[in-house]
Amino acid sequence: MATEKCRILYVDDEPAYCRLFSRSMADDDRFIIRTAAHGEEALSILRTEPHEIVLTDLLMPRMDGLTLLEEVKRLWPEVFVLILTGVDSADKAVKAMKSGAYDYILKPLDIDMIRRQLGKILQHRQLLKETPQPVGDTFRFENMVGKDQVMFELYEKIQQVAQSNATVLITGESGTGKELIAEAIHARSRRRDKPFVRVNCAALTETLINSTLFGHERGAFTGAMARKAGFFEVASGGTIFLDEIGDIPIQTQVALLRVLEMGSFQRVGGTETIKVDVRVICATNQDLSAAVKEKTFREDLYYRINVVSLHGPSLRSRKSDIPLLANFFFEMYRRKSEKRISGISGAAMAMLCEYSWPGNVRQLANVIEHSVIFCQGRQILPDHLPKELHQEPHTDFLLTLHDSSLSSAEATLIRAVLEEHDWHLTQSAEALGVARGTLYSKMERHHIMKPSLFHHRPILNTDI
Repeated sequence: MATEKCRILYVDDEPAYCRLFSRSMADDDRFIIRTAAHGEEALSILRTEPHEIVLTDLLMPRMDGLTLLEEVKRLWPEVFVLILTGVDSADKAVKAMKSGAYDYILKPLDIDMIRRQLGKILQHRQLLKETPQPVGDTFRFENMVGKDQVMFELYEKIQQVAQSNATVLITGESGTGKELIAEAIHARSRRRDKPFVRVNCAALTETLINSTLFGHERGAFTGAMARKAGFFEVASGGTIFLDEIGDIPIQTQVALLRVLEMGSFQRVGGTETIKVDVRVICATNQDLSAAVKEKTFREDLYYRINVVSLHGPSLRSRKSDIPLLANFFFEMYRRKSEKRISGISGAAMAMLCEYSWPGNVRQLANVIEHSVIFCQGRQILPDHLPKELHQEPHTDFLLTLHDSSLSSAEATLIRAVLEEHDWHLTQSAEALGVARGTLYSKMERHHIMKPSLFHHRPILNTDI
C-alpha cells in the first residue's frame, strides 16, 4: 500500500520564494505542496483543506507569521509549524518557538536544511501515530520533555510496555527521570484510573520497611496502636513504584518475591493472607547484577523484577535536548518568579550545552531556577549560572557534536550566538570558546549565513 503523502502549506508574501520552494520540492514524492501569500489566505486554506505542516515567513503584511502560528496552534494544535525568518527578527523567532513552533530556519532558503527538518517531522508524526500524546504539545510525552532520537525510542518502548502487566526495571543515573518513566507507563496503561503509589525504598529504615510496604496489625510492635494498610494494599488495582529497589534489605526481598510470585502477603503481626492485583515497577541507579554477585541482592528477585528493562538516558547522551529543556524550565521558573526576563543568552546557553551534567535533568532544572533568582536584567547571562558551570574544564562542546540530532542543536546554538553578537565573528567565537577559523568552518558546514537573496556565503563583521 502506498504511503500517505504529507501536505505542506508554504506561506510567504514574496512570490519568488513561493516558486523556489515549490520547484525545489516538486521531485519529493513524500509531500504535496501548496502556497499562500499571507496569513489570512493560509487560514482560509486550512479551514477547507487539512495540512500536516505549515512553513511560514515571519514578517508579512495583513497577518504576520507569529499571529498565524498562534492561530494554527489554537485551531489545529497537531499541525507542525516551521518559521522562516531573517536574522534581524531572530528575537521573534525565539518567541515563536515558545508559542509552539517546531523550529525556525534562517532565510535565504536552504532546501537541504528544510528537507532535513521535514524528515524529522515525518519521523515525529509516525511516532505520534504509534504513541498518542496530549494534543498541542509535540515535545512532551506525558510529563517527559525531549525530542532527541533517544527519547523518541524511549517513548515508543514505554507505549509498548504499558499495554502489558509485566514487571519493569528502570535503570539510569540519578536525575534522569526514572519516576517520570514509571508515571508514563502507568498513565498509558489500563490501570491509569487506579492508584499510582510511589515508595522511596532508600528513605525507609530496615525496621519500618516491612510495615510500610505490607502494613501491620494492632499491637504488632511498640507504637502500632491500630491496624494499618501497607502500600501494596493501597496500590491494589493500580501500580506501585519502588524507587531505589537496590536498598531493600534481604529479609524484605523475600517478602517482595512472594508478592511477585503469588500476588499475596501477610501484614506484620498478622496471619491473614491478603491477595492484591498490583503492577510493580522498580528503579535503581545501582548495578543490580553486581549486587547479585556480591550476595546483597537476591538473584531470584532480580530476575523477577527484570522482566522488562528500560533505561533513562543521561543528559550527556541527549545534548540536543539541552536548549529545549533549559527553555522549558526557564519558562516554568520565570512564571513563578513573575520577573520580566526575556530568555537565556546565547553565551549562557553555550555553557549549558557544554557542561557534563552529572546530576542530569534534575540538576539542569536547579541551575535554571538558580539563574532566574539571581538574574536582575533582561536575559540570563553566564554570570548568573552557578559556579560549578564555570569551574568545569573546557571540553569544546562544538567539536564534540557529530551525529545528526546533535548537529541540529549545534547549528541552532551557533546562530543564536551570532545573532546575539551582531554577527561579529571574533566575539561569537570567544563566546562559544572556539577559534574563529573553527567557527567559520562550522558555519559553512551548516550553511549558516546572514539573510540575503543574493549572497551564498556567510556575510559577517570580521572585526578587521
